[in-house]
Amino acid sequence: MADILDRVHGPADLRTLGDAELATLAAEVRGLILETVARNGGHLGSNLGVVELTLALHLAFDSPRDKIVWDVGHQCYTHKILTGRRDRFGGLRRCGGILGFPCREESEHDAFNTGHASTALSAALGMAVARDKAGEKHHVVAVVGDGSLTGGVALEALNQIGHLRERLIIVLNYNEMSISINVGAWSKYFSYLVSGQRYIRMKDQAKSLLRKLPRLGDTVIKAGRALEELAKKILFPGLVFKELGIRYIGPVHGHSVRSLVEAFETAKTSDGPVLIQCVTQKGKGYQPAVTHPEKFHGAGPFKVATGEPLGADRGPTFSGAFGEAMVRIARKDDRVLAVTAAMGEGTGLREFSEKLPDRFFDVGIAEQHAVTFASGLALSGLRPVVAIYSTFLQRAYDQVYHDVCLMDLPVVFALDRAGIVPDDGPTHQGVNDLAFLRTMPNMIVMAPRDENELQHMLWSALSYGHPASVRFPKAKGLGVPVDPEPRVLPLGRGELLRDGRDLLFAFGNMARPALEAAAELDKEGESFAVADARFVKPLDRDLLLRFARPGRTIVTLEEGVVDGGAGSAVRELLDREGRFDVRFLAIGLPSSPYPLGKSDEIRAALGLDVPGLVRRIGDFVRAPAPGGGDEGTRG
Repeated sequence: MADILDRVHGPADLRTLGDAELATLAAEVRGLILETVARNGGHLGSNLGVVELTLALHLAFDSPRDKIVWDVGHQCYTHKILTGRRDRFGGLRRCGGILGFPCREESEHDAFNTGHASTALSAALGMAVARDKAGEKHHVVAVVGDGSLTGGVALEALNQIGHLRERLIIVLNYNEMSISINVGAWSKYFSYLVSGQRYIRMKDQAKSLLRKLPRLGDTVIKAGRALEELAKKILFPGLVFKELGIRYIGPVHGHSVRSLVEAFETAKTSDGPVLIQCVTQKGKGYQPAVTHPEKFHGAGPFKVATGEPLGADRGPTFSGAFGEAMVRIARKDDRVLAVTAAMGEGTGLREFSEKLPDRFFDVGIAEQHAVTFASGLALSGLRPVVAIYSTFLQRAYDQVYHDVCLMDLPVVFALDRAGIVPDDGPTHQGVNDLAFLRTMPNMIVMAPRDENELQHMLWSALSYGHPASVRFPKAKGLGVPVDPEPRVLPLGRGELLRDGRDLLFAFGNMARPALEAAAELDKEGESFAVADARFVKPLDRDLLLRFARPGRTIVTLEEGVVDGGAGSAVRELLDREGRFDVRFLAIGLPSSPYPLGKSDEIRAALGLDVPGLVRRIGDFVRAPAPGGGDEGTRG
């Protein structure tokens, strides 16, 4: 029974609760989060770790008047529950439900839409400057994790925060984890600052003991605070932040509401920027998440009693196939290395990191650095593979263009989560890579239809000697046999999978639904060949021109934005060849945000499932072309 939670309809209700009731509320919130994520999937460990922190934030600050900006948003579930969305929380990450990240369209308490890391400090600083220019007095609070603070954007923001000295509160949630274990000098520095959780436990135990002493206890505590501040100034004062012009408070026990509120109230009195370091435990209250935080960062449905995946399909995934191929290929070529940006586990590189640790580099949440670091490796004769989610490569657009492509360096980009991504909403859709990578000079762009072709494309990309990308979805593999040895694919050559009069030209994981759609269209009297394009750049010119005849139809299918995407590349080729009398339809994704839900639900809603393809293609071929010429339809 969530007795206390039933009484909380908004942040103001928290102020009616005593310490014991707040502790009970924290347990009830954890129970609700655990129950919901076990059913729906979601980000568990990070959210369990910030329950008390979130309670303290809403006790000390007056949201939505005070602005709370959550970096990334992996930790916003308690915030959503406390700000009037408890009744909708059961629909977390489901079609028609609420997002797993902050969303301004959802609530006035969500001050900034997030989903990618390291943005909160910049956004909060902008809000603080705007507040002061308007003569307003509210507080602006940025909640950022230690992993996110290693990102370049966050470091740039810290530099400006120290320069401007605006009244701004930074809450640093220190739990030693992002998705994978944090790496780098900043992580070591934060560890040095807190000296482990033993320091905090000892400090809190001493306070509890002293408070039991009549009269003398409070006096000793006050004296102890003065000594503590002096010791911190001498030993580990957060000198980096001080030198930047940012006041440092901490470390603070991240699971003590009382200690957190005290720290926040102190920070509110400052007339400049303040950083409060709070030490939390990722997965707090649920032992499987504490023991295996990487598994419960982004978890699918699971059994609460054991933490075991619920109804998990243990078949191969594209990520797993990529990781296995990387190990095989690296053993064939000792120049091959793997570079990732805090995504070693997510991109399937765990086995690689264990078996070839001296050739594995996790640079932390630093996508721009990852790409330019890889360019330095490639310039020196090595063959780096940058494994990264499609949506996150967008953050390194300039580095891909300037530091890799202009110099024609052999860097391979392995783009996981390419195409439609389930559950996480618009910030995590990997739908733009085909459109922006095909415009890059010297870039080769590939998309495999199955895990065997993925292996061959990876080996081919490493062999071509140019910048190359290989994209693959967040999905099960097709379970096809994988050849014992990878081979080099002919550059710019597709594969005809089925012959016919007209052509379905499919990119990547659209090949199988194209085959199924063609079989259905046969029943309607239509004759469509199906080709696996393999390459977006360079395109298979000969294959396309074979079907580019007067009155014929060419339909392209891609799981990416259609504007400027692979279909656009085909249309441009046909125009260059003067094939204006070909009927052409490009099917892909719209540029606007997509509905929340599972991949199949999103495809069905957008007409990218087999029934949708059959309907759209059938309607197109049966409609008369204006003037008897090219219809140029985009879908």
